[in-house]
Amino acid sequence: MKVRGADYGRGMGASIDLTLDSTDAQVLATFWKTALGYVDEPPPAPFATRAEWLAQFDLPEDDVADDGAWLCDPDGIGPRLSILNVPEPKTAKNRLHIDIRVPGHGGPDERWARIRAESERLVKAGGSVQEIVDGHHVVMADPEGNEFCVAAASA
Repeated sequence: MKVRGADYGRGMGASIDLTLDSTDAQVLATFWKTALGYVDEPPPAPFATRAEWLAQFDLPEDDVADDGAWLCDPDGIGPRLSILNVPEPKTAKNRLHIDIRVPGHGGPDERWARIRAESERLVKAGGSVQEIVDGHHVVMADPEGNEFCVAAASA
């Protein structure tokens, strides 16, 4: 995702990656791949595996590739998503959250039906409904309690 309208001196906008802290990166990676249609991101060149890539860093011996997951949009449009294991559990509400947008065309009932269908699909994938704002959006949480919303995109 490119930040638009900003000139950082080189004629290019900044891009962002999102990082989620986790106690089980592989479980969260499975959920977010289902939620966003993302895939595992290949390791950076010239490395053949994530373990090989991680070996270049001075990390503790018990730090292994399964302690993280790196996901990307297969179309290259959405931001990359890194999921990293941390020792402490989530303890408070997110200060930043992801909005998953379903198609916004059609009437209000059609949009609301798509929002509800998507939230039901994500419950089956391991998410949970936190709050329903009838006709507008559904506040949900991933398997580790990270909040996100399901809402309609602009028409």
